[in-house]
Amino acid sequence: MIGKLKGVVDSYGEDFVILDVHGVGYVVHCSARTLQRLPSTGEAAELAIETHVREDMIRLYGFRADAEREWFRLLQTVQGVGTRVALGVLSVMEPGDLATAIATGDKGAVARAPGVGPRLAARLVAELKDKAPAFSPVDPALIQLSGAVEANTAPQPVADAISALVNLGYAQVQASAAVAAALKGAGEGAAGMEAKTLIRLGLRELAR
Repeated sequence: MIGKLKGVVDSYGEDFVILDVHGVGYVVHCSARTLQRLPSTGEAAELAIETHVREDMIRLYGFRADAEREWFRLLQTVQGVGTRVALGVLSVMEPGDLATAIATGDKGAVARAPGVGPRLAARLVAELKDKAPAFSPVDPALIQLSGAVEANTAPQPVADAISALVNLGYAQVQASAAVAAALKGAGEGAAGMEAKTLIRLGLRELAR
């Protein structure tokens, strides 16, 4: 099995790169994000490799970092997610952003990936939520807050502040993270905070 390739970029295809390793050209399929960040033709490149072996073919998938490869594997543990969909998800989200979105239940962010509709996004979040924090330093307070918002058990000022930030154009996960940071910074005074105060502090966090 091939775990890593280091060579020279020979050429690019729509969803793959041909990597020349000592005169042998390996066709390596990659996410759009990975392809965009690889060097120009003729320059050196190194990719972590996931090898898929079938009766009729061997296919290589390449990643710029081990974390991206681990998410490629993890995504495929969910029913309905194959290699194409997994690469599609990684084409629109960095591994850290994906971990945060899943950990905080941000189905909308996951659903932006090609081939992922609302139903599959909900399944990905539900099945991978317990595993996501292991792949990214997600703040436990953010996970707890997002869960409370999802379950409609968050204090009304908190829910109102997050809703207001979302209405201002921020993503759900950004709004939740900003309010969570504001609450954390307030310490013992967080319990009595009004929504307008949380909105102001949340906007300050988002401006950093």
